[in-house]
Formats: sequence, structure tokens, C-alpha cells
Amino acid sequence: MNNQMLLLGEKILKEKDTIAKKLHKDRMSGVEMTEIERSQAEKMETHIVQIRAEFIELFGVALLNHENKDEAMEKIEKWCKETGKYFFKLGIPLDEALKDAGYYRKYIWNELEETMMEHKMTASEVIKVVCLIDPLLDHSIHCFSMAYVQYHQLTLENAKQAFLELSVPVVPLSKGVGILPLIGNIDTGRARLLMEETLKQSAHLKLSHLILDLSGVMIVDTMVADQLFKVIEALSLVGVKTIITGIRPEVAQTIVTLGINLNGIQVKANVYQAFEELHG
Repeated sequence: MNNQMLLLGEKILKEKDTIAKKLHKDRMSGVEMTEIERSQAEKMETHIVQIRAEFIELFGVALLNHENKDEAMEKIEKWCKETGKYFFKLGIPLDEALKDAGYYRKYIWNELEETMMEHKMTASEVIKVVCLIDPLLDHSIHCFSMAYVQYHQLTLENAKQAFLELSVPVVPLSKGVGILPLIGNIDTGRARLLMEETLKQSAHLKLSHLILDLSGVMIVDTMVADQLFKVIEALSLVGVKTIITGIRPEVAQTIVTLGINLNGIQVKANVYQAFEELHG
């Protein structure tokens, strides 16, 4: 049986480039693309075919080293992680990328079947090959999907972080005076960033006063109020006095209903009033 495995492994390694080219041609023939997309695909074709050949090579190596399945699994995982990232960056949807799995299975097994029939391998020998190849193919689908999803989530988190950073803009109005216009809901993540960025930007701009405008905040609950108070307290510790402006009527009603105490905090109806008091 060992000789048969070696024979199959050597055959896959020898034909990997040919298999990759045939597979790629068949795969792309069923993909609808615009002229621009087709032109871009043709430019990447050599690299994609090389990636496919590297994947097919892993199965040849797995057959040669059939007694070490763990090593084969690790190599599959490494390829899937790298390729999942590459395909994600190309903007290929996961469901479209996973269609490749069927083509790999088809072309790898076509090559193996041809060789097994040529050498009249027994049913027992074929089953052993199946038990090696199919789990690796199945494992590759799982690993590729996981890698793709991880990079997708990482991109979303980075985008969210960038959005949050943009949502805490301390804008200088005059020497020593800045304004922080808050818009939208304040969740735990944004509240944490609010503290960090406000302190950082206030120090950078050398502010003595900060107008905290809440006209774009629709909801204020105890959590939001608590976080805002913490920001105001932290600012006071670094010598920045805070003025709250723009509390909407419905928000004011909620604050009263919740019993939130604004004693000691300077509140003005709007930014104009706050600015006039500071420069009056």
C-alpha cells in the first residue's frame, strides 16, 4: 500500500501545474464578468494558477507522507489562512470563493482515479486514499471559511474603530476654547473612546474650556449620563472646564425623570450662549 500511496503522490506532484491550469480554465468559464473585470482577472491569472498549484501540491505531499496526517493538516491550514486573506482583499464573496472546493475535489480525484485504474488498485487501497484525501479537502473548506470570516471581522472592527475616532471630533473655536459635538447613541465602546480622545485632543489643543454639545444626542440614560460625568470629571483634573449645551427637551425630561443630578455642571441652551459667556 505504501508504494501505491507514493505512486499517487508523485503523480499529483508531477501534474500539479497541468491540473491547476485545467481547473482554473474550467472554473473561470462559468464566471460572469464585465470587460474590465475580465481584464483584471487575466492580469492575475498566473498568480492564481500558482496558488492553485500550491494547494494541489499539498495533496501530493500528503500522499507521500501519508503516515503524518497532522503535518498535512497544518500545511492545509497555513495555505487556507494566506489564501483566505488574499481572496478577501480581492473582494471575492465567500460563497463564490467556496465554489472552488468542488473544482479541486473534481480535478484531484480525476487524476487519482486515472492513476488508480491504470495500476489496478484494490478497493481496500482506494478506500485508504479516500480516507486521506477527502478529510483534507473538507478541512480546507472549514479553514478557508474561518480565515475569510476572521479577516472580514477584523476589517469591520478596524472600520468601526476609525468611525468611532471620527465621531469624537474636538474642534477649536478660539484660543483655549473647543467644542465637542456629539451625535447619535453612546454605547460602552464609544464612551471609552470618548474619554480617551477627549482628554488627548484637549491636551493637544491646550484647551481651558470645552463646550460639550448634546444637540445630536437623542437618548440619555443613566449609563450615558455616568460616562459624560466621568469625562467632565477627568477634564477638570487636567484643568479643562466643561460647559454642556444643546440638551433637547425630551432628553431634559428623561434626565429629570431619572433623577440625574446636574448640580455643579455648567449648562447652556446652545453653543452661541456658551461662547458668548466665555468671550463676553
